[in-house]
Amino acid sequence: PLDLQPVVPASARRARVPRWLRRTTGPLLLLALWQLLSGTGVLAADVLASPGRIARVGWDLIGDGSLPSAMGTSLQRVALGLLFGTATGTGLALLAGLFRIGEDLVDAPVQMLRTVPFVGLIPLFIIWFGIGEAPKTAIITLGVTFPLYLNVYAGIRGVDAQLIEAGESLGLSRWGLVRHVVLPGALPGALTGLRYSLGIAWLALVFAEQVNADAGIGFLMVQARDFLRTDVIVVCLIVYAFLGLLADFIVRSLERLLLQWRPTFTGR
Repeated sequence: PLDLQPVVPASARRARVPRWLRRTTGPLLLLALWQLLSGTGVLAADVLASPGRIARVGWDLIGDGSLPSAMGTSLQRVALGLLFGTATGTGLALLAGLFRIGEDLVDAPVQMLRTVPFVGLIPLFIIWFGIGEAPKTAIITLGVTFPLYLNVYAGIRGVDAQLIEAGESLGLSRWGLVRHVVLPGALPGALTGLRYSLGIAWLALVFAEQVNADAGIGFLMVQARDFLRTDVIVVCLIVYAFLGLLADFIVRSLERLLLQWRPTFTGR
């Protein structure tokens, strides 16, 4: 009798390095290079503090409570801006994507407004809303609205027409088509738009917290700039990056949960 051997894909025969190790190798090498340049004097402390110095300063900021308090204030601003921006962008996209008259009324003004840099509107927001929390929230809201609108709108209009015809042949009402065909089909685009919007929300927060802020991560950065404290500035940038990465991780986890029905290529 023939001796059958199982066929193993070439990708499975390769020696596999744990993925967490591969993903951490690059940042660790960069950190080691940074520490080496700082230790040898190539990077002066007043230009860029060493990783060790930054770690100590970060621990001190956590210990005296200033960093947790600043993070709480910044998270609140991002949450409010994200909430208002998500509601506005999604609402406009549904109006423009589901109804032709909505597209005629909404799409052209939105396309015009999204080409205006939202950072350039800061002086106007200060005149309109003053120098309190309102202009900060408005800046983040504006930054979040347009990426979400574009992706949700494109997701709705990208639904296969044959699926619509199949739903109609099954007797689905207009609301049934929207609920069971259009919205699930637009969900991948909406989640992609949410990831873009989260990134822009943190970018908008950096600018927003330069507007007469008396609390938040941006306020710590402004104080550090005035006293030439590059270590504190880097700590704040790391916090911004960590919070952005955490928010992106949450959305990606939400994608895996809500889009289990959609098989995708995950790389090799």
